[in-house]
Amino acid sequence: MMNERINFQPTSFLISAADIRQLPADTGVEIAFAGRSNAGKSSALNTLTRQKSLARTSKTPGRTQLINVFEVSPERRLIDLPGYGYAKVPIAVKEKWQMALSEYLQRRESLRGLVLLMDIRHPYRDVDQELLYWAAESGIPVLILLTKADKLKPGIRKSTLLKAREAAMVFGGEVTVEVFSSLTKIGLAELEDHLTQWFTQPIAEPEVGEPEGDDHE
Repeated sequence: MMNERINFQPTSFLISAADIRQLPADTGVEIAFAGRSNAGKSSALNTLTRQKSLARTSKTPGRTQLINVFEVSPERRLIDLPGYGYAKVPIAVKEKWQMALSEYLQRRESLRGLVLLMDIRHPYRDVDQELLYWAAESGIPVLILLTKADKLKPGIRKSTLLKAREAAMVFGGEVTVEVFSSLTKIGLAELEDHLTQWFTQPIAEPEVGEPEGDDHE
């Protein structure tokens, strides 16, 4: 199906940034990982890259308040966005890092896809829905990973997936839903397939007369 299969194991940490002005040059292709602070984002990144501590996991969700950048290969980056909706931090701090997340999603031209992680037992929380509506309006494709899928028995897991796929249609846009478990590696192949597709698809050039710039603000 795909000519090129990307190897994610050599992925390395590049930089942590408080806002988009500290990020690498806005070129190439970036894929962002977003989700609530306890959705298993760091675990998913570690599973994808076959590394135990590429993305730091914490027993206290919400510790990551920076945009963390990982380089898969030249001009291909994975972006670990600040977790939301859980951390016990001062309101001013929370607002600052929510602003960094919002600014990245709206202004980063190299963003080609969004992986949204949701606990399979608690999908589609309010902020999750806001991100999905934004992505649909902005033409950004989304892969929803229903994480911690090993917590459910196979039959319940399957019915939950089907319900989540049906619910995703409400948001419009290009949204795919898969189950995922960092523990059992359920859904890892599907995650790799999506990322490979986003990283290798040709970048559409603006048509003549079409203005370039922040077309998804």
